[in-house]
Amino acid sequence: MSIIDPRTGNPLTVEPASTGDTQASAERPAVTAEEVIIELNAGNIQQVLEASMQVPVLMCCYSPADDSSSKLATILEKLAIEYAGAFLLGKLDAQANPEISAQLGVRSVPDVKLISQGGLVDSLQGSQPEKEVRAWLSRYFPAPAEAPPSPEEEAEAALQEGDVATARDIYQNLVTQYPEHYAYQVAFARVLVAEKRGDEARSVLDNLPPEERDAPAARGVRASIEFSERALSAEDIAALGERDDSEAQFQRALRQVADGQYDAGLEALLTLMKRDRAYNDDAARKTLLQVFDALGADHPLTVAYRRKLFALLY
Repeated sequence: MSIIDPRTGNPLTVEPASTGDTQASAERPAVTAEEVIIELNAGNIQQVLEASMQVPVLMCCYSPADDSSSKLATILEKLAIEYAGAFLLGKLDAQANPEISAQLGVRSVPDVKLISQGGLVDSLQGSQPEKEVRAWLSRYFPAPAEAPPSPEEEAEAALQEGDVATARDIYQNLVTQYPEHYAYQVAFARVLVAEKRGDEARSVLDNLPPEERDAPAARGVRASIEFSERALSAEDIAALGERDDSEAQFQRALRQVADGQYDAGLEALLTLMKRDRAYNDDAARKTLLQVFDALGADHPLTVAYRRKLFALLY
C-alpha cells in the first residue's frame, strides 16, 4: 500500500534497498507533542481511522502497568516529534480499552500497528529498542535529516574515543531494558574484554541461549578473550621496539586481533606466513584459521583472507 504525505503528494514508502530521500523530512516544520500524539479511546478511534486516509497513523497498543510496552510508547512519542508529522501516533491503553484492543486484534502488548488509508499496512510486536524501531520506520518513511545518535551509536563512539566506561554503562543499561535482545549482551561482553575483564565477559557469553552462544558475534568476542589471554600487553608490545623477527611480528598480529583490529591482524599473519611458514609449528596459519572461525564463514574478512590464504598455499 502506498503511503502518501498529504502535504507534498510524495510517496513516503522507502524501498529497503534505497538510501531514502530525506529532503521532504528536512523541510517539515517542527511540531509539538499535542499536534502528533493522540490518546486513543472509544470516543475518537473512528476519527483517527478516518484521519489515516490523509496521513499514516501508528497505533501503539500498550499498558502503563507493563514496563516494556511503556518504554516502547516513550520511544514512539520521541520519534513522532522527531519525524515532524510524517505520521500521527495514537496511544491506546489496551488494559483500559479491552473492546478496542480486541477489535484491533491485539493479543499482547506492546503491539504497534501502521494504518494508512483506513487499512493495516504493517505491525511491530514485542519490546523493541530504539534502533529496531527506527529500522522498521525506515521501510516507510524517510529518516529525519538530523536524527540524534542512538544509544548504540553513542556507545560505539565512546569506544572509538577510548571511553570504555561510558560504553559499558550504555550497554549495561540496554541489557537491563532489553534482556532478550541478545546482541546487547554480546556487545556488553565485548566492552568487558576491552576493560580486561575477560572472566566476566566469558560468563556473560556462557549465559546466552545455545543458538546465540554459538553465533558468529559471540564466537568473535570469545576469541577476543582467548587472544587477549595469549597476547602480550600493550606495554610489552611497545617494548619490542624495532624488532622485526618472526616472534615480534606474531605478537603484534596477535595483539591486533585481540584488540579487534582484525584486518590489520590478518594481514600481518598472512605476511608472516609468506616470510616464515615454519615459525612456531605453523602458528600464523593456525591463528588465521582461528580468526576465521571467530568471525564466521560469511564475514567479508573471512571470505577475503581465505582467498588470499588459498592463493598463498596453492
